[in-house]
Amino acid sequence: MTTVYLLRHGALMGDSRHHFVGQIDLPLAPEGLAQATALARALQAREIESIHCSDLIRCQTTARILAENLHVPIFAHKELREISLGDWEGLPRGEVAQRWAREFEARGRDIEHYRPPHGESFADCLARALPIWQSIQQTRCKAVAVVGHAGLNRVLLCHILGKPIAEMFHIEQDYACINVIDCGTESCHVRLINACATTLPACGEPLHTAL
Repeated sequence: MTTVYLLRHGALMGDSRHHFVGQIDLPLAPEGLAQATALARALQAREIESIHCSDLIRCQTTARILAENLHVPIFAHKELREISLGDWEGLPRGEVAQRWAREFEARGRDIEHYRPPHGESFADCLARALPIWQSIQQTRCKAVAVVGHAGLNRVLLCHILGKPIAEMFHIEQDYACINVIDCGTESCHVRLINACATTLPACGEPLHTAL
């Protein structure tokens, strides 16, 4: 059994909450650096043996801060990137809703399969991430950390929980959040969703999923 700590990177520079970020390579804000340091402290006694992350800078920076504190190696994977939003990347959500009104509405009707112009669907995002996720869950390590993104984490959690991707936004994924997943050779069990460094139960205490 391997315990996977599925994490989201820390807070970003800029107005990321009102823009489509996708795979734009934004750095962490000072707040995000502090969140990553708090994550490292919270995970200090969790026997994590390696860290896997997206190759985007916000995840690599979060992973590096963890690794410096936990003294474990980092493995970066482009397959763990956030969804690509194509022509919408970097634009305010309101602008996209106006310029691509028909496409924006179509995405709302089919969040799982709709692809923005030159971008990916969430189904595409899950398909490219699953092989790496499956290799991580089958590791012989006692515990590993995976530093991902809000959208990526949500589709992985939907897959593990047996939920349709259409329900992905029912799963909260705050900056620097912690999801705890027990993985065997054939299946995984989600034990905790969207905890933070200050609310993660101490080692040995029971974990209860937020769903």
